[in-house]
Amino acid sequence: MSATITPTMTDQLIQDENDHVVQTYKRPPFVIVHGEGSTLFDSEGKPYQDWVAGIAVNALGYNDARLTQAIQAAATGLIHTSNLYYTAPQIELANMLVEKSFADRVFFSNTGAEANEGAIKFARKVQYEKGTHDKTEIVCFTGAFHGRTMGAVALTPKEKYQKAFMPLMPGAVLAEFNNLESAKAAIGSKTAGVIIEPIQGEGGINVATPEFLKGLRELCDQNGAVLIFDEVQCGLGRTGKLWAHEWTGVTPDIMTLAKPLAGGLPIGAILMTNAVANAMHAGEHGTTFGGGPLVTSVAKHVVQRISQPEFLAHVTEVGDYLMERLSEINSPIIKEVRGKGLIVALELTTDVSNIIEQGYEQGLLMVNAGTNVIRFVPPLIIDKANVDNLVDKLTMIFSAT
Repeated sequence: MSATITPTMTDQLIQDENDHVVQTYKRPPFVIVHGEGSTLFDSEGKPYQDWVAGIAVNALGYNDARLTQAIQAAATGLIHTSNLYYTAPQIELANMLVEKSFADRVFFSNTGAEANEGAIKFARKVQYEKGTHDKTEIVCFTGAFHGRTMGAVALTPKEKYQKAFMPLMPGAVLAEFNNLESAKAAIGSKTAGVIIEPIQGEGGINVATPEFLKGLRELCDQNGAVLIFDEVQCGLGRTGKLWAHEWTGVTPDIMTLAKPLAGGLPIGAILMTNAVANAMHAGEHGTTFGGGPLVTSVAKHVVQRISQPEFLAHVTEVGDYLMERLSEINSPIIKEVRGKGLIVALELTTDVSNIIEQGYEQGLLMVNAGTNVIRFVPPLIIDKANVDNLVDKLTMIFSAT
């Protein structure tokens, strides 16, 4: 039905959205109805090459036959039981994530923000169990984005996200990203945990240096603090390794996941060591929907595919090619190209909103990461021909700017 929406129906849908949906999103004036591979189509049949992937979610692209089969098979079984009971898919997914990571145990949630909320609680509970009840501070960093719930937004130091919702969770301490001296000043005897994205997403695709992450690991060890890596956006294959922190050789105590984990279905996960998990007891944290049998069945399929060496090699190859081709664009408004794998930033000297608007006209879906950065987080199946098409169209847009 959705693929046959007429232009008149499109106008009515947009009007209905304006009338009945809370206006917290600024959307372009078209309605997406279906997709194929790395291309989306609107209700008038116009194709858009997708460099957003639902904000780093749709790793396997659109209308993937094997993913569809996995969803259909999962839907014939249990959809929901709550966490009052054992279900096999949840346990099997946990086994898979533990096998493929540093972790000993997993807690499932529904979103990345929920996963980060849980990580905050777990870090504080570790200290409580030790009897150090005054160790409640959580250190975060400039440029961070950890979510919009009240705990996570307290660790997301941007006035736009925080000002209207004061007072926020107490105990958030801010340090400068990639500045070890600043981190040393922030991490101390009252620090329960330190949370950082190995590659910042919303903050502008800023890559934490190996030296910085190693320094944080040492500071956490020295102060008995829990080190949390937020890999909600940069994890699960996006950098060309399964986990972004693998490039640095630094291992956290907790890692949070979400976006691509179930191929577009809502799921989050908190991976942790036994030292963290053993601080939590029955009834101290929970979720009605987290880790349900349908979504975890699908997530098993996604993790199995993304973790294949040939899949990760493809991400690295195309990601390197993307950065190379973007660097070839000759425009005075381009300041820097940076990133890793298929999480890449094109930083400009100007506001990128107009570039993104022109991209719609050229059949490109792009998203910003702050005022001056275009963020490229496409489906991980994207290929070099897609990169060439992107660069050709961006070159044309820049030449007219």
